[in-house]
Order: sequence, then structure tokens, then C-alpha cells
Amino acid sequence: MSVAPILLLALAGILVGGVISLARQGATKFSIGLVAVLALLALAGGVLWLIPGDAT
Repeated sequence: MSVAPILLLALAGILVGGVISLARQGATKFSIGLVAVLALLALAGGVLWLIPGDAT
């Protein structure tokens, strides 16, 4: 079992917290959107890493 998906999912959680914090502080929509996109990419990477594939 690899540690990478766990780290990616943890990073996604931290970034989601960052999005919430930025929104509460009144940051620009660009910075909120950028962090949100990074959170989605980390989440997608973590989930896709867990999907079993053919062991070649």
C-alpha cells in the first residue's frame, strides 16, 4: 500500500480548509478559485490512485 494517496487526500483537506479561511477573510475570487482547483486536483489524484488497475 502506497502512502501517496493518503498524502494527497490530506493535502486536499488542508487546501479545502484554506479555501474556507480565504473566503472568510474576504480574499479575491481568483485566489479562492486557485486554491479550490488545487484542492480538487489533489482530491482527484488521491481517489484515482486508490482505484485498482491491472498490475503490469
